[in-house]
Amino acid sequence: MTYSGEVKVGGPADVHELKDLMITKIAVGPMDNNAYLLRCRATDEQLLIDAANDARTLLGMIGDDGIASVVTTHRHGDHWQALAEVVAATGARTYAGREDAAGIPVPTEVLVDDGDVIRVGRVELTARHLVGHTPGSIALVYDDPHGHPHVFTGDCLFPGGVGNTHKDPKAFASLIHDVETKIFEVLPDETWVYPGHGNDTTLGAERPHLPEWHARGW
Repeated sequence: MTYSGEVKVGGPADVHELKDLMITKIAVGPMDNNAYLLRCRATDEQLLIDAANDARTLLGMIGDDGIASVVTTHRHGDHWQALAEVVAATGARTYAGREDAAGIPVPTEVLVDDGDVIRVGRVELTARHLVGHTPGSIALVYDDPHGHPHVFTGDCLFPGGVGNTHKDPKAFASLIHDVETKIFEVLPDETWVYPGHGNDTTLGAERPHLPEWHARGW
C-alpha cells in the first residue's frame, strides 16, 4: 500500500518502506503526537523517535525485537510521557539534544550536538540542532542513498510553518534561521518531512511559503 503519513490516535500505523529502512508512523496521546519506529532492513535493529505517550501502543509497535535506542526530539512533556516505561521494557539507550536533556526526566545517555551521527543498524541519521521551539530541539536527517532525503523535525517544522515560539521574536528569528540554513538550504525539494504532530509534507511544498512565514512572524 502507498504510504500517506496520515495517522490518527487509536488508528493503525502507516509504514513507509524504503530500500534500506522501514519507517512506521503512529499517533498517540491527547495531543496527537507522532512517534516513528525506524528499522534497518539489513540488521533488523530498531530506533524509536519520541516515546510520546501510550507505552502499551508503542511497545506493541516495537514488537519482540525491541529497540536499541530512543531519540527524544525535545524536552516538551508531550514527547516523552512514555519514555520511562519504554526504556524500562526495552533497555534502549536514550538520546536527546544537549541543551534539552536536563528538562527530560529520564536520564539521557547520549547528548546530541549539531552534526552528530546516530546509527540504527547500518543506517545513519544526522542530527541538526534547531534553536527556538526549545533550546535543544533536534531534527534527524536520513540521506537515503537510493532516493531523496527524509527528515524527522519534531516540533520545529510542520506543514504551514515552523514550530511554536510563543510570540517571542528572538526565538522565532532563531528557529526560522536554523530551519532555513540547516534544512531548506541544504536539502532538495523532494525531501520528505515527518513532523511531531499531524500530516507529513515535503520541503518543496513548504519552500514557496518561507517569505510569508517571515512576514507573519510565526
